Amino acid sequence: MKLRGLALSLLVTALLVPSGGLQLRPSTPPGRIEAAKHPLVLEPPLGPQSQKLDAAKIHQEADELAKLAQSVPADIDQIAQGKLPNDFADKLKRIEKLSKHMRGELTQ
Repeated sequence: MKLRGLALSLLVTALLVPSGGLQLRPSTPPGRIEAAKHPLVLEPPLGPQSQKLDAAKIHQEADELAKLAQSVPADIDQIAQGKLPNDFADKLKRIEKLSKHMRGELTQ
């Protein structure tokens, strides 16, 4: 009877184990499988874009920036006297916007 149970368990084991014997495969994380399906394709880097600078517009913005910057010390004097100019905050925002735009245009 014991021999019969042993033979039965050997038969079940033989049926469940593939013919090549018991082989362990390392588990691959799901992300690795997805990456293998979609290989990375790198594009060549783009060269510097040759945008034509509008020299007249840059010059105009530089003049406006200089004019606004020259008026700031007078506004600071008014603030020291307790008078806040109405357009002071707007003037500072415009100075910032112009300088950022010019920096972007000239450093590309």
